[in-house]
Amino acid sequence: MPGSPENIPLGECTLSQSRDQLTPPSRTESTVFSLSRSESLWTNETSRSKCEVFWFPIHLMSTGGSFLACGIIISGLYFAGHCRKVTNILGPALLSIGLMVFVVGVVLIPITKENRKRSNMKSNQKHNFK
Repeated sequence: MPGSPENIPLGECTLSQSRDQLTPPSRTESTVFSLSRSESLWTNETSRSKCEVFWFPIHLMSTGGSFLACGIIISGLYFAGHCRKVTNILGPALLSIGLMVFVVGVVLIPITKENRKRSNMKSNQKHNFK
């Protein structure tokens, strides 16, 4: 078969031939794009519990808090005079990372509340118009 891609030398394949071989026939949209536009995929009729909604901010706050606590302990060891080489670098690094992650978790709570309120209002408006 002379038209198959295995038999065409690399230099003789034109741009239009390669595009025709790459694009699947009779599909204008990709599957991911068409699935993401599907309303049934994004709208969930069952309401999620508060634990499910706020899981990510709570997880960030607990992780940041644990890093912050470790940073405080290691910085305390530095000021007490134990292991100055290790605690000199590790204490401030854990303090700053822990504080940053903890603050991001705290800030995500009101953002999550606002997004939940908006999605509830949108779903109520859709149900009222139907």
